[in-house]
Amino acid sequence: MIVIVGRIGRWALGQLAAAMRVSVLVVDTLAWIIVAPIRGKGLRWRSSIENFVEFGVRSLPIVGMICFLIGVIIALQASYTLSRWGANRFIADLVAIVALRELAPLMTAILMTGRSGSAITAEIGTMKVGEEIDALEVMGLNPIKYLVAPKFLGMLVAVPCVTLVAMFIMVFGGWLASVVVVDVPSGVYVTQTVDALSQKDLFTGMVKSVFFGIAICWVGVYRGFQVEGGAEGVGRQTTSSVVTSIFIIILIDLVFTILFYFM
Repeated sequence: MIVIVGRIGRWALGQLAAAMRVSVLVVDTLAWIIVAPIRGKGLRWRSSIENFVEFGVRSLPIVGMICFLIGVIIALQASYTLSRWGANRFIADLVAIVALRELAPLMTAILMTGRSGSAITAEIGTMKVGEEIDALEVMGLNPIKYLVAPKFLGMLVAVPCVTLVAMFIMVFGGWLASVVVVDVPSGVYVTQTVDALSQKDLFTGMVKSVFFGIAICWVGVYRGFQVEGGAEGVGRQTTSSVVTSIFIIILIDLVFTILFYFM
């Protein structure tokens, strides 16, 4: 019993310490984004735009291709069941609602986690191993301002923008599969899509994407600052960053799905 209680206690203390470190990171980041510019300390806009291009624009090809294929898959799979009742026109409803509410935000977040979240961890981790972060502090430069704040702003804008494009691409994939393979008239499909969607569907997906972006960036940064032990530590924390981000993304998705279900 002493061993079991000791292990539980050490785990709980470790989780509490991690939560405190994350809280400090969050407060520092928000301070440099919101408070510092008001006090005239400036914000690295150029670096933020460069990070937006890296995280958002350069993620579009892979995100667009995957979302297009998923739209095609959803349409074809739905036709197996709906065709039995001559209800292929409702494929449009299914694809549109699933794309906007769930799959487009979720797939975008997971893909950007693997591409950009891991890159953030690897970059900061490599800088820590190479003592570049210590060098910044010696020169009087705050690492949060120069490393974290631009990445946070870039990710916070990039994820919703890419998600919005992914929604239209996924719907387009469903339309193409339905019109070409299932023989649903194009006009009928478009009409069904417009009738099925509401502002709430778009709002739900975009709200999720904002919180997904926050989670991806802060997990990537936190794991990067945790790197120890050279190249092996970089690889270990990069893997942990991706796994942790995906878990948190699924958890956020569950919370908002339940919340919007009762609204």
